[in-house]
Amino acid sequence: MDQPVINCRPERKDAAENRQRILDAALRLFEEHGVEPVSMNQIAAEAQIGAGTLYRRYRNKNELCMDLIRDPVDQLSRDIKAYLQGNNSSPPSERLRGLLALFLQFKEIHAGLIAGVEHSSAPLGAHSRTSTSLYEEFHQLLVQLFEEVSLEARQAGPDSVFRADMLMIALSSDSYLFQRNVRGNSQDTILDQLCQTFI
Repeated sequence: MDQPVINCRPERKDAAENRQRILDAALRLFEEHGVEPVSMNQIAAEAQIGAGTLYRRYRNKNELCMDLIRDPVDQLSRDIKAYLQGNNSSPPSERLRGLLALFLQFKEIHAGLIAGVEHSSAPLGAHSRTSTSLYEEFHQLLVQLFEEVSLEARQAGPDSVFRADMLMIALSSDSYLFQRNVRGNSQDTILDQLCQTFI
């Protein structure tokens, strides 16, 4: 029996143009109104395309936010790797602080989009934001560095996985935006408090 032929054609020009119109329109609306209040129908109208065209490309706002944030996430991943390579001889507590600083800077710039992705996902227990590659990679780095901190101190610290889980919850968009907008804490203050609490 013949094997099916898998077609790996590049994206059609009109499809690529529609995608860019959608992304540009969504970004304009998100910057003006925030992610949560903007509907998919508003995005379609702003992009001057039919709702069906939008939903063929993106099933929901979560997928759209994921596409918008893909390049910044890739850049953050590169920045993290470069930071760790450039600081591999620094104490683990310093590297932890540096990682948190990079992550909070990313949150500060892209808070709305990240919140849109998180809010549109399944509940935390159903592998929502924690299952994205960025969060998995960051969580693994936190666990590794927490274990190094315990080794350096020559005493058993809190469970590294649990500690990383709790820190990731503290780094969620809801928590971060609450600290920024309700408590009035600056990015630097949040970084200091996280370091004092977790490191």
